[in-house]
Amino acid sequence: MVLRLTKVLVTGMSGTGKSSALRALAARGHRAVDTDSSRWSRWEDGDWIWREDALSALLRTTGALFVAGCKSNQGRFYPLFDHIVLLSAPADVLLPRLSARTDNPYGKSSADRAEILANLAAVEPLLRATCTLEIDATAPLHDVVRQLEGLIN
Repeated sequence: MVLRLTKVLVTGMSGTGKSSALRALAARGHRAVDTDSSRWSRWEDGDWIWREDALSALLRTTGALFVAGCKSNQGRFYPLFDHIVLLSAPADVLLPRLSARTDNPYGKSSADRAEILANLAAVEPLLRATCTLEIDATAPLHDVVRQLEGLIN
């Protein structure tokens, strides 16, 4: 049996389902790391960025791995991933998802929502230009997860 070493970054705007997809992948037995915690990320000059030492160490490990996040310094790590997957959805899908979620307060205030819309216009095109695959995150979660699993199977 061949050990797959595939490393997949799952990125996208808030509300696209990155965390949900990683939870589902983990439940299916895949190694999955959501970087939206202080273990993997830190604040620097008002920007929530990856801890480069922690991410570098994680990406040096063997075995298939899914990593979720959207950080301004993630491009530095692109050479360490086999796939950069953008989950995308329009604002009329993202905003109701953010209002309904209960595990993260981000996206509930009007300031957050304005920031999300600005990022959708300015950041998502940059992610689209550098991704290796774009997945329509308006699809049911099980379809998104199946597409992600297909990258390592």
